[in-house]
Amino acid sequence: MSEARVLSNFSECDTSTMDSDRGHSMFSSSPRLSQDRTIIVANRLPLQTKKDDSGSWYFSWDVNSLLLQMKDGLSENTDVLYIGCINEDIDMSQRKRVTRTLLEKFNCVPVFVASDLRRKYLDGFCKHQLWPLFHYMLPIIPDYGERFDRSLWQAYVTVNVMFANTVTEVINSEEDYVWVHDYHLMALPTFIRRRFFKVKLGFFLHTPFPASDIYMTLPVREEILRGLLNADLIGFQTFDYARHFLSCCSRMLGIHFKTQRGYIGLDYFGRTVGIKILPVGIHMGRLMDTLGYSETQAKIDELKTQYKDKVIILGVDDLDIFQGISLKLLAMEQLLKENSKWRGKLVMVQIANPTSTQEVIEIQDEIRASVMHINAEFGTEEYKPVVLIEQQVSHIERTAYYTVSDCCIVTAVRDGLNLIPYEYTVCRHGSGSGLGVSGADSKQSTLIISEFIGCSPSLSGAIRVNPWNIDDVSGAMHMALTMPDTEKEMRHEKHYKYVSTHDIAHWVRSFMGDLKNGTKSHSERRCWGIGLGFRFRIVALDAGFRKLSLEHITSAYRRTKNRLILLDYDGTMVPCNSIDKTPTLEVISLLNALCADSSNLVFIVSGRSRDVLHDWFAPCKRLGLSAEHGFFNSAAVLHRKH
Repeated sequence: MSEARVLSNFSECDTSTMDSDRGHSMFSSSPRLSQDRTIIVANRLPLQTKKDDSGSWYFSWDVNSLLLQMKDGLSENTDVLYIGCINEDIDMSQRKRVTRTLLEKFNCVPVFVASDLRRKYLDGFCKHQLWPLFHYMLPIIPDYGERFDRSLWQAYVTVNVMFANTVTEVINSEEDYVWVHDYHLMALPTFIRRRFFKVKLGFFLHTPFPASDIYMTLPVREEILRGLLNADLIGFQTFDYARHFLSCCSRMLGIHFKTQRGYIGLDYFGRTVGIKILPVGIHMGRLMDTLGYSETQAKIDELKTQYKDKVIILGVDDLDIFQGISLKLLAMEQLLKENSKWRGKLVMVQIANPTSTQEVIEIQDEIRASVMHINAEFGTEEYKPVVLIEQQVSHIERTAYYTVSDCCIVTAVRDGLNLIPYEYTVCRHGSGSGLGVSGADSKQSTLIISEFIGCSPSLSGAIRVNPWNIDDVSGAMHMALTMPDTEKEMRHEKHYKYVSTHDIAHWVRSFMGDLKNGTKSHSERRCWGIGLGFRFRIVALDAGFRKLSLEHITSAYRRTKNRLILLDYDGTMVPCNSIDKTPTLEVISLLNALCADSSNLVFIVSGRSRDVLHDWFAPCKRLGLSAEHGFFNSAAVLHRKH
């Protein structure tokens, strides 16, 4: 189905399914005890799914999901409703039962996307076009980042419309807050705003937003920008990502931002679109609870025995082309070459979280070859300088590795935020609580992080590196390993103070606080929806605004004895996109007709020079000219009746 057809179908639903600015469906028919509700919309629901031998589906909370952890930042009387995909093929005959189960037990509303459509939307447009581009990879080589495919974009639009339909079924737009997450749903704000002019809508982008020169290569660049601008608040992980977005708005749409007391806003047709800069945090409580488990203690003891008298550098990364694992291994090899004292003593434990794409298979082969080379050159039967863990590691195991590691290194060439350094810092701080780890060690941690990841600006005590500079990374490793304990403690305390006070609850409270403040005046504004397709936007005006009608102008004109008429030129007398800017004979004739009435005082107001205006309007003898934005004025020749 074409994009135009999808948008047409969506438009047809607007009037048939809506009543004023509220949604009505089976989901919202019963009254709610709590009037404070937040609808969290993301590509995936925070659930784990399992299918038994009989074909029945079972669901449980995914405790690792950021969406689930967000509840800690919302008040107890806030009702949280989740909307997202299950990413499983649910048979049509089971969908109604599954929907009822998820709503009643988990307060989740599923969006069922057929496997073929999901493949085009998720694996196609999201993973092979948006994801590489937002991480600064242009599709020059087809192997990494596919060339733009209009059918994949149409699939993306179709799925975003499906999400909008689901939101429509559950929302009470006068009371609910809607929070949309990540690059999978950047078109969604347009479709929601199109149905609910005054909806209170926030959007947070968890990935990087690329520099404008990179973003402008995207064929649907304006559609996505305009989609995001239909939100009330747009959140970014870092100032750089927000700066790139603002630059794109300025260069492509001519929309400029304003700042006031630290608040950044874009004036978009009378609506102020807020820009929020705040990185996501971790769930402190869950991590501290894990540190206290007996299973965690047992794993820590096992690792301490396994790596006795060794110094551990830890890397935890997804198997992704942007994580820079190979660069990290090259730096490790160089460190062992140049510093023989670390041979037999230093161990790099690299946890590579598995995924299943063709690109990952190629990266995996490269990583394995590097590990085998390093271990063959510097290892022995008893000592392996690099330990590669490729299977899925549990949260308990990962926490144990954090606890026993002397240094954590992240060399991603581009990443939205990366929470690994945060988790490592907390584990090193809290590991001394009855776990048999020395008190001194438990308050020390050393971080080596790439300059190109989102958490870098927040961790001022980390050793920042350019991952492409192998000498730089190798030197940073040596610096981290030889750093005095007092400096390690000082840097650790600085990091822990930040991480512990900027957790996920703080992030949610801050974002929702700004969203609520920014939408307080929604009920007082008068809104008109204009534009077709992705050019749809809301024109918001004060409650006292009244539309000027032609009938009112005519009657007022006839009633008055003296009239001052001020006319702009470009865009009023002539179209903005006109190549020939000189006034037409018709314009001259109309102006002379107005000036012929002695009750009229007519002025042309323009930024053009006085010489140009005098030349153009010489045939209009009684016309006043205000040139160069009022700097030069030429009074009209008046023949008034007294």
